[in-house]
Amino acid sequence: MMDTVLFIIQWLIAPVAAFVWMMHVKVSRHDTDIAVLKSQIMSDKLAHDREMKDVKEALRSIAAKLDNIEQALRER
Repeated sequence: MMDTVLFIIQWLIAPVAAFVWMMHVKVSRHDTDIAVLKSQIMSDKLAHDREMKDVKEALRSIAAKLDNIEQALRER
């Protein structure tokens, strides 16, 4: 009876426990990787939004200068 229990523990439970532990470690690593990627995406999105805001402001400034030039040319 004891030999059967030891056999079951050695060849069934121990490999299953090792597999479960290995999967736990992989999932934890993947969770960390996903969190890092999400953080990078948010950082990139914020940088992109700032750049787009700067481009829009530059375009508004250019449009205002062109309007001033056009107005000055019409006054001549």
